[in-house]
Amino acid sequence: MLKKLTMTALLVQAAFQPAVQAASLSDAATATARYALDTYPQQMTAALAAMVSYNTVADPAITADKNPAHLGFKQLLKEEAARLGLDYKDHGYVVVIGLGESADRVGIITHGDVQPVNPAKWAKSPFELDSTSEPGRLIARGAEDDKGPIATAMYAMKAIKDQKVALKKRLELYVYMAEESDWAPLEAFLKDHVPPQMNITLDAEYPVVTAEKGWGMVKVTMPALPVPAAAGKGPLLREFAGGFFGSQIPEDASAVIANATPALEKQIRARAARQKGMRYQYAWQGRELKITALGLSAHSSKPEDGVNAISMLADALKVQPWKATAAAGMVTMLNDLVGTGIYGERFGKAAYRDDFMGPMTVAPTVLKQKDGGIELNINLRRPRGKATAQLQAEFQQAFDEWKRTHVQQASIAMQIGEPWVQADAPQVPVLLDVFSHYTGIQNAKPTSIGGGTNSRLFPKAVAFGPAMPGTPYTGHSEHEFITTKQLMLNLQMYTAVLVELAR
Repeated sequence: MLKKLTMTALLVQAAFQPAVQAASLSDAATATARYALDTYPQQMTAALAAMVSYNTVADPAITADKNPAHLGFKQLLKEEAARLGLDYKDHGYVVVIGLGESADRVGIITHGDVQPVNPAKWAKSPFELDSTSEPGRLIARGAEDDKGPIATAMYAMKAIKDQKVALKKRLELYVYMAEESDWAPLEAFLKDHVPPQMNITLDAEYPVVTAEKGWGMVKVTMPALPVPAAAGKGPLLREFAGGFFGSQIPEDASAVIANATPALEKQIRARAARQKGMRYQYAWQGRELKITALGLSAHSSKPEDGVNAISMLADALKVQPWKATAAAGMVTMLNDLVGTGIYGERFGKAAYRDDFMGPMTVAPTVLKQKDGGIELNINLRRPRGKATAQLQAEFQQAFDEWKRTHVQQASIAMQIGEPWVQADAPQVPVLLDVFSHYTGIQNAKPTSIGGGTNSRLFPKAVAFGPAMPGTPYTGHSEHEFITTKQLMLNLQMYTAVLVELAR
């Protein structure tokens, strides 16, 4: 007898009929994916709402395995797993939720912690699943990165269990609780724990990610500088600050100019007006002018999706030579060596690209006062193709040449990680077939991303979603969401993939 469907379910079905039968999937995979879509949209969305209600941002004062919010989130996962008939084991920093019994295993790699958030920038609480402010979008911290994928994977496993699909391999969902802040506990866990033989990470984008750029940081420090008496009569750049955390393209920046004039404000306004995607506010207090810049936040691995308020404000201030202060030195350095681009072309010989992984990206992320001076963190995402020592030397040389004629007391420090490429992942053809079947996108090929996922730590791992190619990734931004349509599409694709990989 045909299952009675609500109008909502019928509309969801219509929205996700495969556009083209692009790849031949097993009947078990397609039937189970259809069952998941018919049966679990509301329960899965409710589970996601419960998950995002836990503020699992890292707390510097307490480790994730003892953090009350993290413990509450894990308890929720335990209860949900029990309700869905899945087994559950808590290893402290890592939770494993499983289905099936076999020595051969397929791992699904996710994380339950989330990035910091500024609640003032959200229409509702970032820890409440907001489905009304923007119809069609589920807005919350973690909706895309990475609690949406956790909820989806659990209900994909539930659908497989319901349909009694005969599995030759055990399915194991790994939820790590410190991915956004500290990989050391996971690395320690994997020294004693034998991971699955094959893994997919649900923490990136489609169709399949087989390469990730190396993370890096360049830290520039401008020390406190004595202000010459003669400089006190003209405009002085007294403060310059911006950014929120290191893996977010900053949408906020500000500068304070002492001894400012209306004519100077007019010049800055005129230059700022030529920028795209920026908004500015100007406030006077006596002869002091404060400029507040608002850009657009994004994941720092995809600076092209954001508008960098730090870089743009530095550019807006490029209306006269600024001297005598740490803020002045930082503005000059940014304009000379970074600019408003994202590929580091001004930083000496540092810029480069790889044909598959793309270009290195260079993005200022956090600018703050420190010990009377100013410290800037510049986030790098580097492809293969250049040795670490060479890249460090090129950054150092360009900076040394700059400071020789500008601020001799300035300093630079670097931390540069290695890019990662997966060359041994036999599941890739299956993932591509599933992606093509459910999207109608033909000839899908593996891709590379700027971000770094836990794929690097698991055998034969590649990333599979949750974001579609060519769409902005909203994780780490102050407007994180996943569309209802994408959540349901992910449910179908994850269900089909797990069936195909575990049968």
